Amino acid sequence: MDRQVVEQKLESLRRFLLRVKEKCPLDAASLERDVDAQDIITLNLTRAVQVFVDLAAHLIASRDVPAPSTMGQSFEALASLGLISPLLAIRMKKAVGFRSIASTITTPLTGTSCTAFVSGT
Repeated sequence: MDRQVVEQKLESLRRFLLRVKEKCPLDAASLERDVDAQDIITLNLTRAVQVFVDLAAHLIASRDVPAPSTMGQSFEALASLGLISPLLAIRMKKAVGFRSIASTITTPLTGTSCTAFVSGT
């Protein structure tokens, strides 16, 4: 992945996270009532997580370490290389789990689950 591709991914990431920030209500109850906001937030969070995974894969490929078997292990690898903190690796693994759930469910996520994810709890 060349520098221009990385810069494009970072710009996409910025847009996805800005969209989440713009559409995320202050409380879970408001989000629970707003299905459109749920959809916009979920879509943009899943896109953002995928960009993080892509960037992690790029960083790992540029090092002399074995390729991880899972997306979550990509962040463990980054932590073991000292590129991110262990706490961030844990949070990113949770984000990958959220992405997996959000991309396979057929019913809307609850406002509580979206708010908890966005706030990092």
